[in-house]
Amino acid sequence: MIRFLLRVIGLFCLAAAFILVIYDGTKSIAANNVFLTSVRDLWMLINPASLNNLRPLLSPYAGGVLWDPGAVTLLAAPSWALLGVFGILCILGGRRKKPLIGYAR
Repeated sequence: MIRFLLRVIGLFCLAAAFILVIYDGTKSIAANNVFLTSVRDLWMLINPASLNNLRPLLSPYAGGVLWDPGAVTLLAAPSWALLGVFGILCILGGRRKKPLIGYAR
């Protein structure tokens, strides 16, 4: 059941990443300039209040290292890349193990 759930989450993440690639591509073609939707921009569109609550949540740990280089870097990344990598990791985590050669199960 968990494998199935991981594969479904991975599939939805890859589909969302593909939609965001198409969105960024059409926006870039229309403006004749390269546009990339960052994770911060996407999060602000979905739920801005939770993004404002993220900094006080992460700042006290590890002397603020989790927020400044960690979370700021992830929030500046292109949203399609982050969703794509997460989707691939979920699909790889949900795949079946290869059978061992020479062993009967």
